[in-house]
Amino acid sequence: MSSTATIERPSNVSEALARGRLGVPSVIFFVLSAAAPLTVVAGVVTTGYGVVGVLGIPLAFLAVAAVLALFSVGYVAMARRLANAGAFYAYVSRGLGRPAGVGAAWVALIAYNALQVGLYGAIGAAAAPVLDRLFGVAVHWWLVALVAWVIVAVLGLLRVDINGLVLAALLVAEIAVILVFDLGQLGNPADGQVSLAAFAPDNLFVPGVGAVLVLAILGFVGFESSVVFSEESKDPRRTVPLATYLSIAIIAVVYALSSWTMTVAVGPDRIVEQAGEQSVGLIFSLAGEHLGSTVVAIGEALFLTSVLAAMISFHNTTARYTFALGRERVLPAVFGRTSPLTGAPRAASIAQSTLGLVVILLYAVNGWDPIVQLFYWCGTSGGFGVLLLIATTAVAVIAYFARSGTEETLWRRTVAPGLAALALVGIVTLAVVNFADLLGVAPDSTLRWAIPVAYPVAALVGVVWALVLRASRPDTYARIGLGAQSAAVGVVPEFSLAAERAETRR
Repeated sequence: MSSTATIERPSNVSEALARGRLGVPSVIFFVLSAAAPLTVVAGVVTTGYGVVGVLGIPLAFLAVAAVLALFSVGYVAMARRLANAGAFYAYVSRGLGRPAGVGAAWVALIAYNALQVGLYGAIGAAAAPVLDRLFGVAVHWWLVALVAWVIVAVLGLLRVDINGLVLAALLVAEIAVILVFDLGQLGNPADGQVSLAAFAPDNLFVPGVGAVLVLAILGFVGFESSVVFSEESKDPRRTVPLATYLSIAIIAVVYALSSWTMTVAVGPDRIVEQAGEQSVGLIFSLAGEHLGSTVVAIGEALFLTSVLAAMISFHNTTARYTFALGRERVLPAVFGRTSPLTGAPRAASIAQSTLGLVVILLYAVNGWDPIVQLFYWCGTSGGFGVLLLIATTAVAVIAYFARSGTEETLWRRTVAPGLAALALVGIVTLAVVNFADLLGVAPDSTLRWAIPVAYPVAALVGVVWALVLRASRPDTYARIGLGAQSAAVGVVPEFSLAAERAETRR
């Protein structure tokens, strides 16, 4: 086969994201907003205590952070060489081959869209106490969701750094109120004693540890999106590694601290019972008891903005995945075009907004439960899809460095990603085994297997589509995984082993 492929490209469209707009702080704001710290602390942590009944959740967050830090060693080493808004899709393409990369892309589209649209189900519940406190009114969840949808849709069409500024303001306030809640809980220990029982290994490695580890890793979903913004970063080789490691560290500290101080305030012997009874309301009831109603009101308002910030972040991430696939013609070319004014992936953003609107209207018309059937099911399902992508990418990193012959330390190219891959495969196995518990459905429920099976099926469809492209449109096939290079006028090099070695050594 020839080492080049001629690609026709219209000259009146933009296929490049705006460069140099994001520094390390901005990327961190996108990452942490996707992680939605207050939503996780108020929702995931209390669910873990109340439903799973395992005390060692703070230790689980630290253990998962260690695994993700190991994964990130190879992940960011590859990111230094490949700045691509497709992230997982591009890395799997380069490491395991184009067909596997397109399969990963299909999984990513389903997972990130599920995470994004699922949040529309949560926004109504988050807004309810705020609207009741301020105006004494109860509003249908879908009306609140539509207002949030408009905000997210408009911001998605604006410059990425404007989105970063909005997220910065929301996130700083959100983390500040979490730390205030933590201080209130730590300053009022149950029975007058600060207990460290939640950090004891004996309270983690018990029946239910699998479900707790899965819940913990779902709380970190979003850390990987630092690479998605690499093409828009001022210095990708510096920005992406710093943003990734700092994000994991910040998330781990906030989650471990908050989940621990919750046990201190309630008592390690009573946290499971109280979390089961009060659920999301537990953290706010503790704040009301220790800090007063004003702090509770601020916390409830920031819980609302936490969900909104996560929507904005996931919208931007999903749109950039779609853009990357459109630019390389794996999806229709229209999705690979950006606005000449803002540099935002316009068509991809509009497509994501359209999907969100359809989901909101569909749930509203049919009267489906927005919390359980939209937020919880979609959020858990999307998080599981991202977990699969992380595990696959860990293997792809090893394969990439082995195939390309790129000079890199043994630790970065093999040892760290290898250890991470083993740990992540173990967590995936535990996730599948405990999926009924994660969804809160009966063991014989169709959803218990339908959701885990949907991702391999989607990946297989992606592989078949890549093979179809190879046979029918070799020029398109040659684009896969090239990122910004795929938009170059004229000739695009295929990444054969020789081309890959030449590229990575430059």
